[in-house]
Amino acid sequence: MSGAQKRPFTQSVECARFVLLDGCPGNAESWFLARCHAALLEDGVRGVVSFADPVPRRTASGVLVMPGHVGTIYAATNAIYAGRATARTVKLLPDGTVFNSLTAQKIRRQEPDHRYAQEQLIALGAPRPRPGTDPACWLSEALAAVGARNIRHRGAHRWLFRLGRSPREREEIRLGLPAQQPRPRQPDLEYLAS
Repeated sequence: MSGAQKRPFTQSVECARFVLLDGCPGNAESWFLARCHAALLEDGVRGVVSFADPVPRRTASGVLVMPGHVGTIYAATNAIYAGRATARTVKLLPDGTVFNSLTAQKIRRQEPDHRYAQEQLIALGAPRPRPGTDPACWLSEALAAVGARNIRHRGAHRWLFRLGRSPREREEIRLGLPAQQPRPRQPDLEYLAS
């Protein structure tokens, strides 16, 4: 029984992370993407959406820890640029990482894996929650204690891949979003100075 027969048909998936080590040889990104897309196609997937985060990140002391990305490898591998995702405000921790809203919800709702998120904040200097403390109140106090700051994010760049065995098969795949021009060429520079 093939992989496609074991699972229900999936039309599209999201590439949540695409990371290769700097030591990988030239063209490794495009080679690896092609292999992933071929495997997905065999499993019945017809489209992939990937996001590139253009907002550079700095620690509280100003050290650049993430330069911002525009999806250069996606453009180089014939992805279709479909504009930006939804703009939002993100919570930036002192080490330059984003404390996302899903992680915050885990703490507020005391979901089974909330302790890892709490420990992340405690390691940055937040007090341990006292017994009986409302989790939402503790989270608010913890974020303030570690010096988390809000930044306005204009939205990640959205890239779409059509998967098919031929150019004609790929062209027949309808996209839910129109292609946008021009494609991005540099990170959101307004964040580099802050």
